Amino acid sequence: MEASWTSIIPFLIVIPVAMYTSQVLPGLILGLLVGSYLISPTIIGGMQEMLTYIVQALIDKNNIKIIVFLYVFSGLIGMIKMTGGIKGFVEKSAEKITTKKQALFLTYVSTIGTFSAPTFRFVTIAPIMKAILKKVKMSTKELGFVIETTATPIIVLIPVATAFVGYMVSVIQISTETIGYEADPYTLFIQSIPFNFFAIVIILLGIYLSFFHHSHTDAPMEMDDEKEDDWHECHPAVHKDLPSKRWNLLIPIVLVIFLTLFLTWWDGWNKGHTFFEAFIHADVLEAMVIALLITVLLSIIFYSLQRFELSKLINSFIVGGNDIMSVIVLLSIVWGLSSVTSDLGFSEFITSYTDWIPQMFIAPLMFVFGAIISYFIGSAWGTWGILMPLGVSIAFSADVSLPLIIGAVFASGSFGAFASPLSDDTNTLANILDLTVMDYARFKLKPALIAAGITTVLYTGVTFIF
Repeated sequence: MEASWTSIIPFLIVIPVAMYTSQVLPGLILGLLVGSYLISPTIIGGMQEMLTYIVQALIDKNNIKIIVFLYVFSGLIGMIKMTGGIKGFVEKSAEKITTKKQALFLTYVSTIGTFSAPTFRFVTIAPIMKAILKKVKMSTKELGFVIETTATPIIVLIPVATAFVGYMVSVIQISTETIGYEADPYTLFIQSIPFNFFAIVIILLGIYLSFFHHSHTDAPMEMDDEKEDDWHECHPAVHKDLPSKRWNLLIPIVLVIFLTLFLTWWDGWNKGHTFFEAFIHADVLEAMVIALLITVLLSIIFYSLQRFELSKLINSFIVGGNDIMSVIVLLSIVWGLSSVTSDLGFSEFITSYTDWIPQMFIAPLMFVFGAIISYFIGSAWGTWGILMPLGVSIAFSADVSLPLIIGAVFASGSFGAFASPLSDDTNTLANILDLTVMDYARFKLKPALIAAGITTVLYTGVTFIF
């Protein structure tokens, strides 16, 4: 379609509405609706177009795989919680930890087995730290900051077996398809990881504050014995009524990681590639989905042998899967919005009217703009869905490194997930550690802004190289 300013109208609606309401979905739905009416400007026609875009998005083969992955992965986490896997891991770890150094070391090392999702990290690590808080000479806010630097910032850098991978690959795919660029979205995701500067900087800052910084205000939080013994009440996943079986967490997690890596290699090897090339040329999304399905089936057998009722296992799987339905709805709207803006000529418009922006400022401006949006809406996933099509289109029109811009968009969302008082990360961790959300958000805003400042400088400097 010919380039037209009307192609940016959906984004001009999505961004301010999302920031005003602090909710991503209303803005996305309204943007999709308006875009659909621009395509078919009749009372019924606009609604029909909107339905068509959503249905077309949901019947796409790769999109279905992503939805299955997200739902099944969340369902697996639900079974792990119900069978006491998280509680068992927390209790066993709390028994072994007696010093601050040991506690902090566990916080970082445990990422190896609990990197699947931020909430998963919080409910495995935060209760341990809460249980031994009198032994850890650190304020509760500082403790929360250290824990949070090992959640989303690390998870967004891991290319397999996380709840984020499928979504991140998906937003890259729809963005490149919008401009008609043929490339493997997973490969682009891998290439963008080194350019997620905010995640890398905030991780390094967390390590510094953990092991090298000595605060004058790092006295341990005063807790009476009753409250200290009541850490089982901080989250349903570690509730005292659940069984305590740490292997119910460790075995499924190890299994899904191993199977993902093996099936990825197997797919590439069957296509005639060498060992290392196999990982690059494989259908990674399909490998992840199949690995997850096998893990769920084997986990059900494993749990059944422990005499967990099949009906309860299935129910916990469904409850866990349903927890991700809001994300699936979000994804379907993002897919539809991408398609409608493509049909309106969005990429052509961006190519025609953004060549005045100096190359060296595109990546830092994209990060800063995205960071502001993500802070006010509190959603990394929402920010990525809104901005990735814009970022990819600008990258092509200005001839800027595509992995660099993709990394900048992911970094901007990571900032909001970490710093925003509206983010799920902030609210979940504050609830577990008995912190006031706004006080905790204000405490970590300063280091987050420092990391964001460093990130902006890095994007400005790296543009000269790439």
